[in-house]
Amino acid sequence: MLIERLERVALLGSAWVLYLLMALSLVSISIMIERWAYFRARRGDVFKLGDALIEKLGKGDRKAAEELLVMSPTIEAAVLRRAFPWIEGGPSAVSEALESAMGRQRKELEKGMTFLGTLGNNAPFVGLLGTVLGVIQAFHQLGDGQNKAAMGNVMSGIAEALIATGVGLVVALPAVVAYNIFQGRIGEIEGNVGTLGKQLLAFLAFQEHKPSARPASVPEREASSTEGEDTAPQHRGANGAGPQRSRGKESPAQA
Repeated sequence: MLIERLERVALLGSAWVLYLLMALSLVSISIMIERWAYFRARRGDVFKLGDALIEKLGKGDRKAAEELLVMSPTIEAAVLRRAFPWIEGGPSAVSEALESAMGRQRKELEKGMTFLGTLGNNAPFVGLLGTVLGVIQAFHQLGDGQNKAAMGNVMSGIAEALIATGVGLVVALPAVVAYNIFQGRIGEIEGNVGTLGKQLLAFLAFQEHKPSARPASVPEREASSTEGEDTAPQHRGANGAGPQRSRGKESPAQA
């Protein structure tokens, strides 16, 4: 009973598998185009952006630094912008904010990646399923036929069944290539965010430990005044009456 039902399903042939592969191929192509447009619209020189950001912060112009991040179309700037309000909390707060912002952004970056990866891994098996169904149908026709015409139909059926395997490979290869390319781009973005984040954290840590100018301490002022008093008696005589004059030769009038 069960075998008969499975046989009826198998005798449907590989045509429906081909239609399924074509539909999956269209979906994967649409995802590829959407992801390509998404990453292309968000390109930019992130290292130049990082240097300009540190320069603005070094001058104390935080508003200009925020405007710089808003004007940048890059994904890295969007992640830093979400962590910017936590600057007052110090490097540790900014670090946690960067991780949180990157986690939220990763969902957007990996949109459609699961479908491409799954299709690339399983499309050949779907095509192989179509080939198996086609071969089953061809042998069923061989059992029903008793002449050379039936044999010809069997051979053509097997040839059509093998097409399903080829279509499955054709669908899988672009999906795998696109998946690897987009995953590499996602990894590059995460690396850039880590680099810019460390640069920002290093700047904040430097600002925390930056030595500030302080007035001279009391012992230093006393030491400086003591040195002044020590140098003053050098201009007085032995009895303190006044500076001594060097004795030279007596003038002719005294002689």
